[in-house]
Amino acid sequence: MSVMPPQRRYRLTDVVDFVIVGCGASGGVLARELSRDGFSVVVLEQGPWLTTKDFTHDEYRNWTQSLLTNDFRRQPTTFRKTPRDKAVKQPALVYGRMVGGGPVHFTANFWRFHEIDFIEASRKGTIAGTGFSDWPITYADLEPYYTKAEYELGVSGQAGASPFDPPRSRPYPLPPMPVKSSGVLFERGARKLGYHPFPAPVAILSQSYQGRLPCAHCGFCMGFGCEMGAKSSPLPTLIPQAMASGRCEIRPDSYVRKIELDQRGRASGAIYFDSTGRETLQRARAVIVAANGSETPRLLLLSSSSRFPNGLANSSGLVGKYLMFNTDCIAAGMFEHPLNEYKSIEATRVIHDFYEIDARHGFYGGGGIDARFFFYPISFAQWGLPPRLPQWGSEYKKALQKYFVRTMVCAGHTTSLPVADNSISLDDTVKDAWGLPAMRVTYKDHPDDLKTCQLLLDRGMEIVEAAGAQDRWSFPVEESTFGFHLLGTCRMGKDAATSVIDVDHRTHDVPNLFLCDGSSFVTSGRGQPTETITALAFRAADRISQLASKNAI
Repeated sequence: MSVMPPQRRYRLTDVVDFVIVGCGASGGVLARELSRDGFSVVVLEQGPWLTTKDFTHDEYRNWTQSLLTNDFRRQPTTFRKTPRDKAVKQPALVYGRMVGGGPVHFTANFWRFHEIDFIEASRKGTIAGTGFSDWPITYADLEPYYTKAEYELGVSGQAGASPFDPPRSRPYPLPPMPVKSSGVLFERGARKLGYHPFPAPVAILSQSYQGRLPCAHCGFCMGFGCEMGAKSSPLPTLIPQAMASGRCEIRPDSYVRKIELDQRGRASGAIYFDSTGRETLQRARAVIVAANGSETPRLLLLSSSSRFPNGLANSSGLVGKYLMFNTDCIAAGMFEHPLNEYKSIEATRVIHDFYEIDARHGFYGGGGIDARFFFYPISFAQWGLPPRLPQWGSEYKKALQKYFVRTMVCAGHTTSLPVADNSISLDDTVKDAWGLPAMRVTYKDHPDDLKTCQLLLDRGMEIVEAAGAQDRWSFPVEESTFGFHLLGTCRMGKDAATSVIDVDHRTHDVPNLFLCDGSSFVTSGRGQPTETITALAFRAADRISQLASKNAI
């Protein structure tokens, strides 16, 4: 059920300044910024408009029935490892599908990229089998927008606590969240090994901020909406401000199927299915696609025409290419005393000692390791126990009772290399509930990605042991068949032959069509992309607003 508060209503006959497709980490930013700058904006969001009253701690409803995310039953995906394989119908990715997008249900880790993330190709050189490349912008270009994101949304952390932190112009607006049992144990183990744990930066309020209440430590962050509004997604922050401008209309349940072009080859609006299934056109002077790293390339491919037979804005042939998931790994430990990790936020301590892996290892990569417990009762009963323990009967019940309250996890979050075959494309046979070609995901981890993941898994196991765990176990590193972070499918660059958008997020092929979300990424970063997506959106809003003010769009 969509709840739509009072807001500006545009007629379908109106030609607005901007149509924005998607209302998540980037679309919410762009809507607020452009409407405040005086432009008329319509945001088309495929999901519903939920409020804090709609959120629930029901694990089954959130995770299995897709309360906040894409529903495989209506939006099926297919998966294959290589273009030579036959794609099989299976869940292959997840993203936020509601007003507010992924940050409504995300864990709320809010890491900045480091300086190296933007210039790695120059430092490391070419890597076989990849499209490894520098970004056309630097960390210094994005730093003011990282700072703006932290202050506009409300982020808790401790500046300077890590010796590996990149430069910053201001401290975090809020102090770090209180440390959990896992954080204390993680610090103990990490320091024994010579590492440098620090308070995890999170987009969750540790104190009241701009009229919003702080975290109530309910324990339902990852995969759940925040009833308190303490999780700093666009839903309780930027979206109400966009509406208050009087120039922004957000239309939920609006499933965009095509970007329309005029006779000059310029974007003239978006065709979408409304909540009744009726096909509708919203006209606009410019279009911004901020639908995420999977839906954005899919929409461009669906928008093929005689002018763009291989997909809109795809003269480079790179729309949908270089998909990056980020890899991850899990090392777990059971301790003597109850930790009660099911309470409060996921992660309160992290290390970046392996953010950039030393060249002596012989492979590219890096990442961070944090301490957390991301299980809930149902998921822990299914996957949380060591595989060697009984999986049924009275001994299984005893193990659940003991391990659930005494377990913590060291989670590794690592790089993924851009590989051209890893992609989003249109399936030949499977359709979605609207009769459109389903998304086909092709993905096979580069060998360096798996080696990086194994390295961080080994370090995580050592930290758990050094922290004093009575039992340790891990889950083996395996090739990815499912993605949470959807990055790199419409990469940014200066050369139209090797990228899809320029440094202003303008497509090289269509001067009034812009793309801004995880698809813009050139490299994957170290496993936590949301702050960079948000910072890019603030920067893109500035650039687009300046171009529009000069009539350069």
